[in-house]
Parts: sequence; structure tokens; C-alpha cells
Amino acid sequence: MGKSRNARRRSAAAEPVVERVDGGLAELIPDPDRARAWTLLIDGAPQSHVDLDDPSHLSFEYQRRLGHVIDLAAPPGRPVRAVHLGGGAFTLARYVAATRLRSTQQVVERDAALVQLVRRELPLDPGARIRVRSTDARDGLAKVPDGWADLVIADVFSGTRTPAHLTSTEFLDDVRRALAPGGVYAANLADGPPLAHLRGQIATAADRFAELALVADPAVLRGKRFGNAVLVASDRPLPVAELTRSAASDPHPARVEHGKSLTDFTGGAVPVTDLAAVASPAPPPSVFR
Repeated sequence: MGKSRNARRRSAAAEPVVERVDGGLAELIPDPDRARAWTLLIDGAPQSHVDLDDPSHLSFEYQRRLGHVIDLAAPPGRPVRAVHLGGGAFTLARYVAATRLRSTQQVVERDAALVQLVRRELPLDPGARIRVRSTDARDGLAKVPDGWADLVIADVFSGTRTPAHLTSTEFLDDVRRALAPGGVYAANLADGPPLAHLRGQIATAADRFAELALVADPAVLRGKRFGNAVLVASDRPLPVAELTRSAASDPHPARVEHGKSLTDFTGGAVPVTDLAAVASPAPPPSVFR
């Protein structure tokens, strides 16, 4: 079914918003197919997509995979306490608020100018229980009370790279401290061949959590192209079967690795500490063409 005449008119009238923020040049580009939907780009790299009329709509592949994790983190509709490290346009916080009413959330986004832009142009539902802190992700995480969070989601990029200090065992120690017993940690990771960063991140999480799963495009897992992978970790058994079904039924199907196959995938990689940590690799220019 096509869009209504009013939706087409609103889309045609919307103009891009371009503004300098702390992290570079931010652009909010209207979605021609959705009346009140926007894509956020920073220095040309897509960061977030938000549909103000339907916050449960997740356009980006990796965000849908994180959405599957959110869906399975607790029984359907049950409120959760969530911490989002990296805010972007608050896409996943909006998703939690829409799908799990009365959830309480904290968003940690270092770029204060970006936060102001998003709040102004893509305002949050005033009824949503979402608190936004403009500070470094690790500093913000340190302020979360012990055992407060049912869910911690890390989706932090400085430009196109995850900062080194968010890749270490010491960082995961603070994630564990903030998580309630049985809580779930999920991280958006980006890597390409030879996948050394991804393997190291799996080894690091395995050093701190009892249960792991990895959700990614098979081509990424085979080292055929640069892309995103979602790492899921907990001290309780993960809903691997349900996650596998959700990932396989996605418009862009993904594979779920866990157990021995995930251990084998690490290829002997060792946990990363603060002293050895480096930022994730930059994607090749062709990724955003």
C-alpha cells in the first residue's frame, strides 16, 4: 500500500538538518518512505534511523539484531532497567520505551551538541522514563548503581571506531558491576578481515561472562567483508534458540554462534586489557558508498 497524500506531503516538505556537533558534521536526512522518519549521519557515516510515528521500527540491520536481544531479555512487555552506552538519535531507547512500557532507562552520550540537536529535532516522548547523560561512556557507566541494570547495550563509536577503553576486561568488570543478577550485556562490534578485533572481543567477554552468543551476517563471520556483529553476554543461559529464529527470519538473515563453535571462532585470541586495548579498525571507504 502506498503512503497517504498527507504523508507524501510531509515527506516532501521535510528538509535535511545539518549542524556541526562535537563529533563532526551531523546530518538529519528525512526518510522519503516514512512521514516522520530520519537518518542521522556523522561525517557521512550512518549512525541512527528514527521513526517518530513508530519507534518500534528498526531500519538498520544491527539495530534490529539488538532489538531481538531486547525482545528476549525479559518476558514480552515487562519493563526493564536499561543502560545505553552511546546515544546517537536514541533509537534503541525509544524502542525499549515503545515495546516495554514503564521501563526506566539511562542513555550515556558524550557528544553534548548532538544530544541537543536530537532533543530539538527528534524529541523524546515526554512520558518515557529516559535520562540522558552527556559524558564519556565509561564515566557514565561508573555512575550506574551496583546491580541496577537488567540490560546494558554498548553502541559507542568515535567517528567510525569503538574507543579502546570500551574494549577491555576492566570495562566489562564495570558492566558486570552495573548488571543485576541474570542481566544481559549486548555490544555492537564492527570489524573486517582478518577479524582480529572481533575475535579479541569475544575472548574478552568470555573471560568475564559465563554465557556468550554472537549474531552476524555469515559473510562477515567468514571474513568476506567488513560489517557489524552483535555480541550478547550474561551469567545466565541465553535464549539461543529464540535468538537464532529471530535472526534467521530478519529481512537480512544473520547467523548465531555460541558454545564450542564460538570458542573455535576466536582462534586462540586472548582477553584484551586496558594496557593492550586499541580502538576497533576503521571501515574501508567503500562501506558507506
